[in-house]
Amino acid sequence: MRLLVITPDYLSHALPMLTIADAWLRRGNRVVVATGPAMAPLVRAAGMEYTELIMSRGSNAGVLSTVAARDEEARSLEAFFEATRQGMVPTLRYQAEQRATDLLWRPEQVARRVSNIVADSNPSAVIIDHLAFSASIGLRALGLPYGDVVLGHPTALPVGNEVYGVPSAWPPAIGPCSTEMASLRATADGVTVAFTEAYNGVLRRLDPTVAPVDDAFAAHGELVLYDYPAELHGPIRSARLPRHAFLGSAVRNEVADPDTMAWLSRADRRPLVVVSLGTFLSARTDVLARITAALQRVDVRVAMAIGSSDRAELGEIPSDWLVRPSLPQVTLLEQAAVLVTHGGNNSVTEALTFGVPMLVLPFSTDQFDGAAAVERSLAGIALDPNRSSRALIAGGVRGLLRNPPPQVHQLGEHLRANPGPEVAFNAMSTLPDLRNLAPDPRIGALVSA
Repeated sequence: MRLLVITPDYLSHALPMLTIADAWLRRGNRVVVATGPAMAPLVRAAGMEYTELIMSRGSNAGVLSTVAARDEEARSLEAFFEATRQGMVPTLRYQAEQRATDLLWRPEQVARRVSNIVADSNPSAVIIDHLAFSASIGLRALGLPYGDVVLGHPTALPVGNEVYGVPSAWPPAIGPCSTEMASLRATADGVTVAFTEAYNGVLRRLDPTVAPVDDAFAAHGELVLYDYPAELHGPIRSARLPRHAFLGSAVRNEVADPDTMAWLSRADRRPLVVVSLGTFLSARTDVLARITAALQRVDVRVAMAIGSSDRAELGEIPSDWLVRPSLPQVTLLEQAAVLVTHGGNNSVTEALTFGVPMLVLPFSTDQFDGAAAVERSLAGIALDPNRSSRALIAGGVRGLLRNPPPQVHQLGEHLRANPGPEVAFNAMSTLPDLRNLAPDPRIGALVSA
């Protein structure tokens, strides 16, 4: 058996995709991973086969820096960070306007490359990151059934009258006014129409006989794998989902460095607070500085990932804190009492797996829906990253330390007992083995075109 994995060239996407694929590898199957060159060392270190598939103008192998990015990408990142400083609706509007560039990059070239990869690897099954839209065009043109992996909050795949890029729920501390929401919805509607037209245009050029999609953001494979706990997803929306499986989480196996292990083994009984705003949003030095000052008001030990932020700009930092550009988050969460996070889905599901309550400071995309779900399930609290004071952040952490929600501990036990990769493997076994299907002449036609 051979599994083909298609993932963007971003660490936050590749890590959970490789973790899911490990369920195949451990059973003695071959795994071929199609992604960009920045992820090649990670793929090979995992014991999987790498094949090149570039799907975006940039990549992110860990700590993101606008200094290291190319001029065009750096300008885009700086504009994004500036939008986050202005607030949630400007951020979401900026992201909506960038989608054609970010998510549909050289689509015909990517789709044809996917057809070559399928022909060369002859897989039994395919799983693809849902956000790899250019690649999904290729699979759709080939008529191949595949597993569609939603690595973000489940709203990253819209259902019903939802529009991609417009949160369906907001934490009480953050919700925008109705005028702002109407403006955002109008922008997102227009982007959806244009994006879908572009998507269908490529599909027509590849194979005019394939039916167009109504909404490219909502199009999906035969099986959707949500990297998210079903317990945090409302039953009304769950009833509207396509054929699916909730994986719970896809927590990677992690080998921590000796320095981190030595720091954790110190004789310090204070509760551990982990701070991580992700590979992108750690560039918001002003927010990290406020968190730094806030946590000095609480009797805790702190491990903080600062990404590309300049440590000197964070203010005075206690000498016994663990502060680095990046940290072994999974290892730290195993011992943590609270996670301060931007609400990225990897961080949320990893914290839930280890029963760690969260203080969520959401900035963009599906982080607002994720933060609302965390609050709704009593797994933590959410605050506005731009407007929350040091006192408010410190008070939030103190509250979670004094009254840790028992629901989080119980959910963690359930997630650890039911690993997401195993759920994914069993769910994918319900799809037909691609090698048993009749040969599709479209594969040869697309490869030779």
